[in-house]
Formats: sequence, structure tokens, C-alpha cells
Amino acid sequence: MTILQPPVTAAPFHTPPLLHPVHDFGPRTLDFSRHVALMAIVNRTPDSFYDAGATFALDAAVGAALAAARDGADWVDIGGVPFAPGPALSAEEESDRVVPVIEAVAARSDVIISVDTFLPEVAARAIAAGAHVVNDTTGLANPGLAEVVAQTGAHLVITHSLAKPRTVYPRPSYVDVVSEVAAFLREKAELAISLGVAPEKIIVDPGHDLNKNTLHTLEITRRFNEIADLGFPALAAVSNKDFIGETLNQPKADRLAGSLASGVICILGGARILRMHNVAESAAAIRMTEAVLGWREPAYLLHNMGDVNEPAQP
Repeated sequence: MTILQPPVTAAPFHTPPLLHPVHDFGPRTLDFSRHVALMAIVNRTPDSFYDAGATFALDAAVGAALAAARDGADWVDIGGVPFAPGPALSAEEESDRVVPVIEAVAARSDVIISVDTFLPEVAARAIAAGAHVVNDTTGLANPGLAEVVAQTGAHLVITHSLAKPRTVYPRPSYVDVVSEVAAFLREKAELAISLGVAPEKIIVDPGHDLNKNTLHTLEITRRFNEIADLGFPALAAVSNKDFIGETLNQPKADRLAGSLASGVICILGGARILRMHNVAESAAAIRMTEAVLGWREPAYLLHNMGDVNEPAQP
């Protein structure tokens, strides 16, 4: 007997008006009207934000991606250049970092693969190697990226950020950060569509902490429904970020609880993809939230289901 109900969401949960709820990513199909995708993070950089180079070696990067898929990730995001300001990396060197990882993961798993890049040349090589998505954290600073996506039929994540790639943007200021971020994403989505990207291939990301201070990012988290109301699946990249550290006075190693709380708040505001470091814990938080929303059945039912109150399974 099924306990799933029709996809009607009760207040205070926000149901975004998705233009295209069902998305095909290679062998996988996701229905964002009743599923939240978990995007794991694999950075093949010697100076990554969270793991400080722990997955820089090729074997380590491939192993981390496959482990993430086993632990419940729907998706792995593979990057070769951090967002933080720093020297430019050539397309050749960036491709050398990400393409072998993508090839190895695509050969051994049906997990969705995105490449975190803003260079059209890298995007083209990554898609040819098996990537399904281009995750652009620069908000189409290079419109040629959209042209590559359009030509290949890949998905495109459009992220709000103000700085030129890998440059400093001191003291970002907004009159109304959420309205301005939403307007930016709407404009960039229209640009992508004008360059040939299909609307059903677009995902938007408000860019938590990217050229924003902690107060800005908390406001985006609180009003995430306004981002989701753009009609494209909305991604929340909240994992272990500085806004959590500053809010809770915690170093990166202690930010898991704050990351999970922020992620769930975004889901309730309409987020349909979470980009997270701690895969197993994030998968559990997502599955619990989906069950509360009526989208997922519990793994089993014993408690108060019979004449005797059965103990929970270990």
C-alpha cells in the first residue's frame, strides 16, 4: 500500500512554478516537481576552498566522485579552478585537470556530471568526455559558453556573481539583494536562450557568498522563493560557506549542521538542487525533507503500525 499523496505542498513550503519540471541528463531523468537533487563537489585543485587539495590527484578525484555516487549523490560537480581570486589557468591546463576525471567517472557510473568552468574550450572538451552540465559561476561572463552548451545540448547552470573571473570585488553593495540577483539571473537566462540554449536546459543559482556578504546571503536564503519563482530549477550552493562560519562563529570543519539547516531552508523555499560537500549527511537531510513533503515513502513502517509497538530497526 502506497502512502504517497498527490504532489500538493502544504504551507509554509514553497512550490515553484517550474516551466519544465522534468529534465533529462544523459541516462538519468529528474522530476524537480517532487525531487531534490544532491550535487556533490569534487575539486581537482591544489588549493580548493574546503578540502585544500585532498582530491587534486587523479585517482583521489575519481574515487571521491564514485564514492559520492555510492553515498547518495545524484550528481557530481567537477572543477579544476577555484572561484576565489587568483591567477588565470589556461584552457589546456584546466582541461588536463577535469577531462580525465569526467572520462573515468562517466565510464564507471551513470551519475550526472557537471563541469565547473567558465571557459568555452574547457566546456566543449568536458561535454565530449561525458559531462551533462556546464556549471558557470561567472554568470555568462563569456557568452561563448552558452553557444557551446547550445551546440551540444548540455544543461547550463547560470550563477549570479559580479566580479570578472578570479578577481576581487570589494565591498559588494545592493539596494535589494534578492530582487537584484533575480533580475540578473532572468537577464542572463534570456541571453542564454537568445544564444540557442533551450529553456528546459537552464538552471539558476543565486550564488550564496559570491560577491555577497553574510547579511546578503542570509537574505537570499530567507527569500529563496523569489529565486525559485523565475521558473527554472534553482540550485543552492550553501555547503560550509563563510556566511555559516560568520553566523555561527565556526571554522569550516564545524559547519555541517549549519550547512544542512541552510540547505533545508532553501528546499522549503523552492530549491531543487543542493550543492554539498558532506554527501551521506546531505542525502539523509534531503530524503527526510522529501518525505515530509510527501514525495518519498519512508524506508519501512513499524512504529505504531500493529497491535504491538515494534521497536525501530537499528
